Amino acid sequence: MSEPESLKPRRGFLESVRDISRNPEPERVGQRWGFGAFLLVEAVFILSAVFITAVAKQLGVNLFDSVPLVLIGSIVPTVLAAGTAIVITFVRGNGPKIDLRFSMTKEDLATGLKLGILGLVLTYVAARFWTMIVGEQNATSAVGDLLSGANLPLAAAITMFLYVSLIGPVCEEIIYRGLLWGAVERQGWSRWAAFGLTTVVFAIGHFEPLRTSLLLVIAIPIGIARLLTRRLGASIVAHVINNFLPGLTLLLVSIGVM
Repeated sequence: MSEPESLKPRRGFLESVRDISRNPEPERVGQRWGFGAFLLVEAVFILSAVFITAVAKQLGVNLFDSVPLVLIGSIVPTVLAAGTAIVITFVRGNGPKIDLRFSMTKEDLATGLKLGILGLVLTYVAARFWTMIVGEQNATSAVGDLLSGANLPLAAAITMFLYVSLIGPVCEEIIYRGLLWGAVERQGWSRWAAFGLTTVVFAIGHFEPLRTSLLLVIAIPIGIARLLTRRLGASIVAHVINNFLPGLTLLLVSIGVM
């Protein structure tokens, strides 16, 4: 199936910006899933995390003292949720390439790289202000809190680094700027509405109330990458670039270098 004309990459930043309003998203033919699919995926994420925690407590294992549980509790819920999203597109739609716009072009790579670097700068500035407001003792993420009490061996630390900097971003993009974005567009809402809603839900969906405002700033360049290109590839690249330095920092902290 050839790519619709409106989904083909536009050359030039200004042309891409004009294209946002000038060429509406084509009708999502064959897509039989919507907001219910996103809610199901979120339920899979939450329930799997609760189940892992409950099993650990039942076995009398402290999450911070168990390397396997650190990895499982951090990685499995997100990967399972993203996997569920992909299955839904096969069962109730046309597959992830069409329904989630899951593809990558040279333009996506270039746009994602530029916006990812911009996101790194914005995140650094926003994080400095955010730390000043909440204090150093509160300026950590949920994953950072988890790893701060864990003395991970090198293999486990590298696995966590790959999750934070690569696997996690891909999975989150599938869920938010893939599945949720597609659910918004299926309702006939504008691309700007998809951008706004996914940005807000992405920030709230991390379930870290103290970091929500910071996550909003982080999400904006990533969402813009999806908005400009209409494909998931650019937002994945931007997200990976944005997460690389935090992932590297967690790696160094978990192996005791920092």
